[in-house]
Amino acid sequence: MSTTEGTYGYNLPLELAVEAAKEAVRIGALNHHQVTATVVNLSGVPQVVLRGDGATIHTGTSSFQKAYTVVTLGPIFQFDKSSNFFELVKSSPFAPELARLPNVMALPGAVAFKVNGQVVAALGVGGAPGGDKDEIYAQAGIDKVVGRLPH
Repeated sequence: MSTTEGTYGYNLPLELAVEAAKEAVRIGALNHHQVTATVVNLSGVPQVVLRGDGATIHTGTSSFQKAYTVVTLGPIFQFDKSSNFFELVKSSPFAPELARLPNVMALPGAVAFKVNGQVVAALGVGGAPGGDKDEIYAQAGIDKVVGRLPH
């Protein structure tokens, strides 16, 4: 069985998930933001949670919920960043109801890992003053490993 056989069968290698999360936390710290980074697989299960030095307790919840939103709703609504869902909630009369589902958060701060154009996991970040910054840190984590994701 290949690592991408059936989208829900994809397993992001732990080494790459840890490296991406560490990079997101590192870039946040360089910008004087104490953040938590969470990698969530397609089943909605956290694979890696790294809380940076000084990151508060709520950052773990927000980083998870942002990533969970991308892996569970992104493939349906064709978005790969939680900022896209944030915009959808503002523009659609129906999307705000989706934001009320358990573990769904309509804030920027998560980016999908994609293989062959398909979402295979997501990295969420919480803790910066503004989800736009969290999303920059998440993207930095993805960028660190994207070229090494198994196909």
